[in-house]
Amino acid sequence: MREISTPPAVEVDPDTNITDLLADQANQDPDNILYTVQQRPGQWEDITAGEFRDDVVRVAKGLIATGVAPGDRVAIMSATRYEWALIDFAIWYAGAISVPIYETSSPSQIAWILSDSGARTVIVEKDAHRQSVLEAIDRENITGVEDIFSITGGDLGTLRTAGAEVDDAEVASRRSAAGLKDLATLIYTSGTTGRPKGCELTHGNFAEHCLQTLAAVDGIIGKDSSTVLFLPMAHVFARFVSVIFVAAGGRVAHTSDIKQLVDDLGVIRPTFLLGVPRVFEKIYNGAALKAEAEGKGRIFASAANAAIDWSRATAEGSVPLRLRAKHAIFARLVYSKLHKRMGGNVTHAFSGGSLLGERLGHFFHGIGIQIIEGYGLTETTAPVAGNLPELYRIGTVGTPLPGNAVRIDDDGEILVRGTCVFRGYFNNEQANAESFVEADDGGEPWFRTGDLGELDEVGRLRITGRKKEILVTAAGKNVSPAQLEDAIRADILVSQAVVVGEGRPFVAAMLTLDSEAIGGWCERHGIDPQTPMEQLVEHPAIVEHLQGVIDDVNQSVSQAESIREFTVLAEDFTIDSGHLTPSLKIRREEIMRDFHTVVDRLYARATAARERASAARDRLVKEIHDRRHQER
Repeated sequence: MREISTPPAVEVDPDTNITDLLADQANQDPDNILYTVQQRPGQWEDITAGEFRDDVVRVAKGLIATGVAPGDRVAIMSATRYEWALIDFAIWYAGAISVPIYETSSPSQIAWILSDSGARTVIVEKDAHRQSVLEAIDRENITGVEDIFSITGGDLGTLRTAGAEVDDAEVASRRSAAGLKDLATLIYTSGTTGRPKGCELTHGNFAEHCLQTLAAVDGIIGKDSSTVLFLPMAHVFARFVSVIFVAAGGRVAHTSDIKQLVDDLGVIRPTFLLGVPRVFEKIYNGAALKAEAEGKGRIFASAANAAIDWSRATAEGSVPLRLRAKHAIFARLVYSKLHKRMGGNVTHAFSGGSLLGERLGHFFHGIGIQIIEGYGLTETTAPVAGNLPELYRIGTVGTPLPGNAVRIDDDGEILVRGTCVFRGYFNNEQANAESFVEADDGGEPWFRTGDLGELDEVGRLRITGRKKEILVTAAGKNVSPAQLEDAIRADILVSQAVVVGEGRPFVAAMLTLDSEAIGGWCERHGIDPQTPMEQLVEHPAIVEHLQGVIDDVNQSVSQAESIREFTVLAEDFTIDSGHLTPSLKIRREEIMRDFHTVVDRLYARATAARERASAARDRLVKEIHDRRHQER
């Protein structure tokens, strides 16, 4: 199959915009709880739809009073928190356009976004962000920014006061002016390569896409649903979930500290989780480490294997009686404890951003949490496809969501179109010309995703790689690094993996160790946990363990694609170092630039070792030949 489309599930009025989703909730059920907000450690407060709408209006009036006009750009730079959603909706109620900025952005990145978007107002979380913005403005001599407001500095209160005299009719007029085709937000791609591009996402991209998606996931997200948002709100994935929960009337809590996540899950007891694969890897690895620390490592490993085997057997349509019994026992002894750590009510999770390994998908499915793996980009307002229960198959990202279509081009590239696809890159006609393809049927153009994939017999999409990231070895073998990297990263000790081999004689890898897991692992293996990372990366026991991981991964690929050598780095790849995007995807270009000498040494060492081995073989052959000659 080369193309599949899913018709719209609901009809959406073309005059609809994102604010209508909130207005409908507040009018129909004003007492329904939309948010649970942590006021201080251990103290949470519920906020109803009516209360949220009223506060959105007050902040919107404040923006209007300070001079924000319809169509103006208002930038938001903050960690994930309740006020992010409040400000986002207030900007839309004021008829303006929101421009997210990652809180980890450098002054040069901030300067580019502010200048390219033409933002006149910036709302930051705290003083450190304000200083970064001021530095960016000074560095690039940006003249368009007129106001900077701070959340922790009390400026939201100032805005509420400033807007007291603004007429309700003014807000109502601005709120209702936009339709599905009008611009709602400019999201600058975090960018694994090159300068960030501003993606023009419309009210329809969010409002209609959310309503169509809700129709497809009926029973999974609704008024009885709840979640804890911890991904960066500047990322399209978190923004999409933020809006779809308002549309559904579900309850959302926020946390910016991933270390507090387990405690927050225990308080909120969500029904639904979302994250990138690395988050689910950490949940699994954390449970495995806890079990090992309690002397129950073997039990956990057996339980994990039973969950995976049960999930695979379920997919094949028949679960053997013995496996069914084993799974039931572990459900009481092990899986129930995992559920409790996640709050006890989670039934579904949504994973996006990069590929989720099949083993991890089967594990969570086997313990009773169905992970809906989706596929999308900033340009597609997060998910264009989702692995929904009706056609659920782990290892795929499902079929297109209602109102969207997927096509596989002749070279394997994934092309998409539909309600989720953005209207283009802001101020970048060259990128638009390169990214869209005219449709054969005269309909909407297709967007080139840059990803490679294939459709199965019923139209489920499987991602096979990234077009620009395919490695071509010196022997001409094409290798997709993402699948190898995902499989390696699933190991408890591995934080990140980068597969290399472009123009080289064989495939190799750079690995980093998980700082949270390494201490406990060392203790259980008789290694001083205080040993410096520089020494641990060369420790024989750790190198042996990682070699076993590589050997297992190599079994799933051809010999030409297998990893022949690897090196372990003493420093991890992080967002702050510029080697990871805020959604935790590796920035391959930056890594290869900064670690090219490491890669060169890796291949030089391997070449030298092979030359020594070859010389040793030659000497041995010569000795045998000389001995036989003497014997004659």
